[in-house]
Amino acid sequence: MTVTPEVVTPSPPGRAQRRTRHVWRLVSLLLAALVALSGVRLITGMDVLTSSGTVRTTLAFAVPIGLAALGGLWAERSGIINIGLEGMMIFGTWFGAYFAVTTGSPWIGLVAGIGGGVLGGLLHALATVTFGVDHIVSGVAVNLLAEGAVRFLAIQFFEGMPGGGAGQSPPLPNFPGVSLPLVEQALGPVEQLRWFLVSDLAALVIGLTTSMSVITLIAVLLLPATYLILWRTPFGLRLRSVGENPDAAESLGIPVYTYKYIALLVSGGLAGMGGVFLAMVASSAYQEGQTGGRGYIGLAAMIFGNWRPSGVAMGAGLFGYTDALQIRGGGEAVHALLLLLGIALLAVAVWQLRRGNRMVAAVCVVVAAGLLTWFLNADSVPRQLATYSPHMTTLLVLALASQRLRPPAAVGRQWRRSQGA
Repeated sequence: MTVTPEVVTPSPPGRAQRRTRHVWRLVSLLLAALVALSGVRLITGMDVLTSSGTVRTTLAFAVPIGLAALGGLWAERSGIINIGLEGMMIFGTWFGAYFAVTTGSPWIGLVAGIGGGVLGGLLHALATVTFGVDHIVSGVAVNLLAEGAVRFLAIQFFEGMPGGGAGQSPPLPNFPGVSLPLVEQALGPVEQLRWFLVSDLAALVIGLTTSMSVITLIAVLLLPATYLILWRTPFGLRLRSVGENPDAAESLGIPVYTYKYIALLVSGGLAGMGGVFLAMVASSAYQEGQTGGRGYIGLAAMIFGNWRPSGVAMGAGLFGYTDALQIRGGGEAVHALLLLLGIALLAVAVWQLRRGNRMVAAVCVVVAAGLLTWFLNADSVPRQLATYSPHMTTLLVLALASQRLRPPAAVGRQWRRSQGA
């Protein structure tokens, strides 16, 4: 009698293993980026690339983008495209400024700014969920409405106030700051030594733990909070199921319209909070055009982040860093970044070639060659071009990330109850 040995098929990795692997991948990527920046800093002598001041400025620019991106994540996980994030941020800037000025309390201004964003989210929900308007059309309408409405409101309420006018508010009260004690005193001398990687790590810790607005801290905590709510609670599972397959969700008794409304209200509130940050933390007054397209960049950060909070954080940090770099270092700092981008694109080309994507690899090599040639034959990037480095980074990153993106299956679908598509 012949006994056939039993073939044991290895079981696929469990959820906990995949999560651990994902965390280590993110940590490795961030460490590799810091090592690369430290090397470029030593080669070019541009200390501003990794200074603690640049880290603080990066946070200041990344927070409103990250809040808009989180708002987009909530909306699109429920199946609604939210192009109206820019308008919701605009509502947040004006309502936050008006109530902060009239009450003298930044916290009342924060609540009012979030409420202004919620108002924009409610308008988008009424149009897309209740009346079935195309999501893009509704979002553009919200943006246009917000621009006109706050202009009218500023003329009505800010004109005549000391320091106010049709395009700006009087000076606004400040939020308190938070810092870990003794961090800057202990690590400041290490940063000044300009050692490879060690000084850069010290600057990173100083920038992330000192002279931080309490709103920045709240915004950072909203990232893990969003993950826990959407991926670790029954509520989050139902909301994500609405964005993946609303027909199946309805058949299981989930109130699809209710969840879409909740998601859009939260989305608007997060965008409104980003507007408050722009008016009261990044600046000291409301100004017309203050959002500067950050709602759209937040949407790009959300797409780059593959509709997940960890990716949103990386996308917002990347766009915030390029914005901070051109502000603090000008054309010289952006010029130094050309070397890093060229090397990174060569690495991407090798990776794409191993995956069999020869065309993508060839494009990466050509662009990398152009960037490295530019770096070697110039000392600076024109100031006018450096100003648009965040927008160019947005286009480049989305082009490279497009092959691995997986949006919610039903996003953008004009769903009607008991009718399917």
